[in-house]
Amino acid sequence: MVALAAENQDRNLLSKMAAGDGHGENSNYFDGWKAYEENPFHPIDRPDGVIQMGLAENQLCGDLMRKWVLEHPEASICTAEGVNQFSDIAIFQDYHGLPEFRQAVAKFMEKTRNNRVKFDPDRIVMSGGATGAHETVAFCLANAGDGFLVPTPYYPGFDRDLRWRTGVNLVPVTCLSSNGFKITVEALEAAYENARESNIPVKGLLITNPSNPLGTTLDRECLKSLVNFTIDKGIHLIADEIYAATTFGQSEFISVAEVIEEIPDCNRDLIHIVYSLSKDMGLPGLRVGIIYSYNNRVVNIARKMSSFGLVSSQTQHLIAKMLSDEDFVDEFIRESKLRLAARHAELTTGLDGLGIGWLKAKAGLFLWMDLRSLLKTATFDSETELWRVIVHKVKLNVSPGGSFHCHEPGWFRVCFANMDHKTMETALERIRVFTSQLEESLNRTKPVAPTTMMAKKKKKCWQSSLRLSFNDTRRFEDGFFSPHSPVPPSPLVRAQT
Repeated sequence: MVALAAENQDRNLLSKMAAGDGHGENSNYFDGWKAYEENPFHPIDRPDGVIQMGLAENQLCGDLMRKWVLEHPEASICTAEGVNQFSDIAIFQDYHGLPEFRQAVAKFMEKTRNNRVKFDPDRIVMSGGATGAHETVAFCLANAGDGFLVPTPYYPGFDRDLRWRTGVNLVPVTCLSSNGFKITVEALEAAYENARESNIPVKGLLITNPSNPLGTTLDRECLKSLVNFTIDKGIHLIADEIYAATTFGQSEFISVAEVIEEIPDCNRDLIHIVYSLSKDMGLPGLRVGIIYSYNNRVVNIARKMSSFGLVSSQTQHLIAKMLSDEDFVDEFIRESKLRLAARHAELTTGLDGLGIGWLKAKAGLFLWMDLRSLLKTATFDSETELWRVIVHKVKLNVSPGGSFHCHEPGWFRVCFANMDHKTMETALERIRVFTSQLEESLNRTKPVAPTTMMAKKKKKCWQSSLRLSFNDTRRFEDGFFSPHSPVPPSPLVRAQT
């Protein structure tokens, strides 16, 4: 009681925002990160630790980035080769940003869209990462209580980035696995009407292309339908395109900037793009976020708001030098796509060999894994139960679909670009051990049945086996789900722990 009284007193001393939980981080998505931070995997120091597969970070081309930095010391004002520019860069810079920075970013955005569209450097507004960019756009376009339509599943961080300080509502647009989670006009209309019935004024539609968490891209016709929908409704279209250069294989990214060129009488004042260098270049720590709006008033006010989260002038200087090196940029993008494709193939080959499904897509730094067959019941409670086993027993931090507002339980986002090859092999081995022991448990309890009834009884027995496995803590403690369990070696991967 004393502790509760003290907590209430502390809350009374703070603002409602500080005392509340509107940050949106009370979810399994962020809980998985906490589990990793408490016991991070290391092949030597912590071989039983949690492998981080919940972080969408591109670390596959870090060697190329380090090589460029070593070969271009003049790009930093903190080196002997670059210190002569220290005074010019370290002094106050206004919120427009360095001209060379905006020019280099605009050109890079064109390159990641195969030079099919032009970007005006004067419309480039910088921000502290895509997080700051999204919040700034929300402040510019909507009032507290207004809403943005957001197709599901969507990035859990949007609940924090767009809602916490702005008071804006996110209205889910239900997308289903039956058509590959594609966005349909019918689903948009239904969500729009639901918002109106709830007295939520809809101010815009937010899309992520390529999709996080699906790893899919929107085709030209779909994008046109989305643009036309927003024009018809008189609402804004915000396109999050931070994964633009992460497509590989036959996958193609088409920007909304390209599509609006093909729509007669398009009201460009309603079109806005959020971009960053966090995913495409693997530089999330540099906090380079970009707002590109076709609306002059939005550009003007967003630039003023950016003073609350500017990109440091030292970072601008470095990025301007790096992105102006066209040979390096071309090599980086080409090599990144090849390495993403190879890592994606490594993971999907392993999952295919284990009979685990995944949404067919070739973009992003993750895939959308289908574990619906492993649920005891088709509920989010069952999904959470399975997720806890995977995080705390199998020691893999994958992110459950419910935290992405997916309407169907049993889907999980698995990130694959934030680790080295051997760690990926270890992760696959843990998945193999997990599924092998589930199958072993099934075989021990499988009843004799006529062939015509076998498939139905096998499914029933599988679910019964899962209920026993998830609830029998003795078997967890005995190492039932341990990554070191004695099972035959896998032909797919080489055990690393």
